[in-house]
Amino acid sequence: MARYTGSVCKLCRREGEKLFLKGERCFTSKCAFERRAYAPGQHGRFSETRRRRESDYNRQLRAKQKARRIYGILEKQFRRYFALAVKQRGQTGANLLIILETRLDNVVFRMGFAVNRTQARQMVNHGHFIVNGRKSDIASMLLKEGDVLTVREGSKKNSLFQDLSERAEKTNCALWIERDLKNLSSRILRAPERGEIDGNLNEQLIVEYYSR
Repeated sequence: MARYTGSVCKLCRREGEKLFLKGERCFTSKCAFERRAYAPGQHGRFSETRRRRESDYNRQLRAKQKARRIYGILEKQFRRYFALAVKQRGQTGANLLIILETRLDNVVFRMGFAVNRTQARQMVNHGHFIVNGRKSDIASMLLKEGDVLTVREGSKKNSLFQDLSERAEKTNCALWIERDLKNLSSRILRAPERGEIDGNLNEQLIVEYYSR
């Protein structure tokens, strides 16, 4: 499966804001964005000093790239999600964000079972979760209302999950997910609402980008 393997800190610096791709490290002084808050590359620092009018295309591109990088999705798959969102009823931009939120790896992250989406994806790929009674190791699997997600019985012996309940209890679970820390499981109550998704994402600009 194709995935980005470079430095995730460079992604934050390129977007000019923290995307919190490294979890707790992003809240410490070790965060690379705190030390180098300018675009990566040999001209990064220089480009920050130049004043130029940002074009509509660049704003649209940056909005799309930021969403891709937050959810850890490559362009081809992101474009597929957009095509799926267009076919659904309602606002295309909101549909796109809901699709991204209901990915299996993102649900694991929203449950508080992983410190970031990268770790959540790794946990899914290693086959630690069961969806509706069947083992699933496909991070891009889209969940829907009523789906039940549980940690595989054999995985509960893994050191990663032994104190998971205590660690997850310190994090908030998404309101559209019912979490059971005792049994390390959850159930999708409904589709997430736009107000429950990252407000820094501008879905309208993403729609404009793909509608050019």
